Amino acid sequence: MSTAPTPKLAVALPPLLPRLELDSAAATLLDGAPHAAEAVDRLEQSGRLQEASRLVAHALPKREAVWWACMCARAIPFPEATPDDLAALEAAEAWVRQPEEAQRRAAMAAAEKSGFRSAEAWAAVGAFWSGGSMAPPESPAVPPAEHLTGVAIAGAVTLAAVRNPPQRAQERFARFLAAARDIANGGAGRLPPETP
Repeated sequence: MSTAPTPKLAVALPPLLPRLELDSAAATLLDGAPHAAEAVDRLEQSGRLQEASRLVAHALPKREAVWWACMCARAIPFPEATPDDLAALEAAEAWVRQPEEAQRRAAMAAAEKSGFRSAEAWAAVGAFWSGGSMAPPESPAVPPAEHLTGVAIAGAVTLAAVRNPPQRAQERFARFLAAARDIANGGAGRLPPETP
């Protein structure tokens, strides 16, 4: 449970609810929640850590959400990572540090090269879907839908949580939520790498 205010998570909950695809029991848990931070607390207290993480992915500002996915990916060793996966992670982090068009497009190019197979790749996709246009630069602009970064980040965080051994997913989601709260409070959200 959160013990400190989380200003970057204290956003209106109703616009986020359709993005979460919650079952009726989880939706009932959130009845009357004044903002997303409270909803995350309620989901976490009820053991619904994946749903809480999905909400965080949509509630955090886009730069912070992409950074969070990067921190989650870095925290869980991925022995099968290829140089392309690592390049996608680095491209996502570069966009967070300098959220400009060149970095945004480089993040998508890196994700494509990696084959969209990893948490690292989906963090990069989240950066690409943060704004701008999804069309090639010479084409008419096609802005991404507002919710797409959250979708990519929720996927990235889940992929990191279920890495081998996937039985550790719940404890990983708990660590990830602590990192998200740190980020929401202005921290870096860094997590020590998991030990076997």
